[in-house]
Amino acid sequence: MASLKDLRDRIGSVKATQKITSAMKMVAAAKLRRAQEQAEAARPYAERMERMLASLGSSVRGTPGAPPLLAGTGSDQRHLIVLATADRGLCGGFNTNLVRRARQLIIELRANGKDVQLLCVGRKGRDAIRREYGSLIGGTVEGIGRKAVVFEEADGIADRIRTMFAAGEFDVCTLIYAKFKSAIANEVQAQQLIPAPVPEASDDAGDDLGGAVYEYEPSEEAILADLLPRNVSVQIYRALLENAASEHGARMAAMDNATRNAGERIKGLTLTYNRTRQAMITNELIEIISGAEAL
Repeated sequence: MASLKDLRDRIGSVKATQKITSAMKMVAAAKLRRAQEQAEAARPYAERMERMLASLGSSVRGTPGAPPLLAGTGSDQRHLIVLATADRGLCGGFNTNLVRRARQLIIELRANGKDVQLLCVGRKGRDAIRREYGSLIGGTVEGIGRKAVVFEEADGIADRIRTMFAAGEFDVCTLIYAKFKSAIANEVQAQQLIPAPVPEASDDAGDDLGGAVYEYEPSEEAILADLLPRNVSVQIYRALLENAASEHGARMAAMDNATRNAGERIKGLTLTYNRTRQAMITNELIEIISGAEAL
């Protein structure tokens, strides 16, 4: 049975932990609001970019002058998976869910005889995935969004991916990130970046154009040659913003649960402490009374 001193030390330790988790919860809540606003503000631009590429790419894909970022290499043998996670933990299952999706995709691709390599954006994803697939990791990007996610960071990652594609290091690039839903929910996404996905049917593009027919100056190929590299940067920027909001939301929820669990633990330890103290006092009274009667 633990002594009173041991129980007091344990209660003090849990109270100190509770203060830390409560403070982390408040910090995450403050960061979440700003990150959520940024993520929601970036969505319309990224979605509009995708729709514009669909309207232009549907008529250009398959032609001799189609840009490589749209047409691809003509093969899908080599795959690059960009795994976007956090640099820090203590955010519930946020990083775990992203790594699990990456593992599933790796297993599917390798089962079909594809070659796979990884680009890890975030330290936690690299640390978790390298236990099984360390040989597939071709690089790691850390320190993204320490204060706030900026477009220059996303553009740097996109430039690295475009350089790898131009060097013929992969045929298909897929980005894995968490789409922010609410403070307690996010959805893991696997989005193909290269070649840019264009729907087979152009119904969506026709709706976007309102049924009108446009003539482009310069040519559609020239527009796409400028738009496609920018789209890679925009989509990565949107993913990083979504990831940041999802991470802060997951951390806030995890720290809230930890704070409440610490409170329950403190109540249980305090009850045990009081019962132990009462038992010791009772035993001492019994010994005093027994000694007095013996005299």
